[in-house]
Amino acid sequence: MRRKYFRVFMLLLAATAVLVACTAKEMAEPQLMSISLPMGFVADPQYAPFYVAVGKGYFAEAGFEVAFDYSFETDGVALVGANERQFAIVSGEQVLLARAQDIPVVYVLEWFQKFPIAVVSKAEADILSPEDLSGRSVGLPGFFGATYVGYLGLLSANDMLPGDVNADDIGFNQVESLLSGQTEAVVGYINNEPIQLVGRGVEINVILVSDYIDMVANGIITNETMIAENPQVVERFVGAVLRGLADTLANPDEAFEISKNFVEGLEDGRKPVLEASLPLWEAEVLGLSKLDSWKNSQEVLLQAGLLDAPLADLPAVFSNEFVFAAQP
Repeated sequence: MRRKYFRVFMLLLAATAVLVACTAKEMAEPQLMSISLPMGFVADPQYAPFYVAVGKGYFAEAGFEVAFDYSFETDGVALVGANERQFAIVSGEQVLLARAQDIPVVYVLEWFQKFPIAVVSKAEADILSPEDLSGRSVGLPGFFGATYVGYLGLLSANDMLPGDVNADDIGFNQVESLLSGQTEAVVGYINNEPIQLVGRGVEINVILVSDYIDMVANGIITNETMIAENPQVVERFVGAVLRGLADTLANPDEAFEISKNFVEGLEDGRKPVLEASLPLWEAEVLGLSKLDSWKNSQEVLLQAGLLDAPLADLPAVFSNEFVFAAQP
């Protein structure tokens, strides 16, 4: 009888030990916050800093389990503004347009330090400067978004008007349009269309918007509620992104290899996309945003009639607080 009680006691003791061990493990490993991050574009090597932050465990160390949502940029703005997503990757002009509609998004990390838009032409067209665009045919994917705003900024910085150029909506067919002669130049991303054209052996000229005007490009947004109620969450997220960004700049070969786990079928031939992106991200302090860049961006939108009036509180559009807090 005593043996029976002893056996039951030992079983209960073992069960208690297992329960305590499981509880201790759960306490040692807190549950990660799930983040669905709207990216604004398809899976691509340019997102290497974010892939690195996942692949090397930086997001997990900061308390996040991140899934990438390759939806439209405007979707990310709407979701974050409605507090249905905590963060999104968005270009600066979309932040200004959202704030003008009282959508309470806040830009907390400037990923691209240089506006990534360029005018690309065949070398034979001899388009070497913005002034050379006068009277020429230029194709845009549409009269909206970063390509359009970058194009307008380039014209504005050189005292040119949209009417000085024969601009045409060609859809997202810049490479084909240029190769077929449909247009003499096209507007696209520095790390996209020029890479494709060079890969096809085409000699090109590239006019970089960032050589003429400093505007706010892609970065991380959150919303006023997150900043007010969960500032530590914002700080941890920004810190993890900055770690991924710094590692990518320091070791792009490793970053590209990690990206292969996130971009289906990614081949080495697409490595130039990442290489062309690196100079666009570099800064003395990664992630900082400047008020003058926002002023320039706002002025371009005003001149184009995309904003009816200047924002009442432009500095409220962005915050460097979390970038500074994340510095080692």
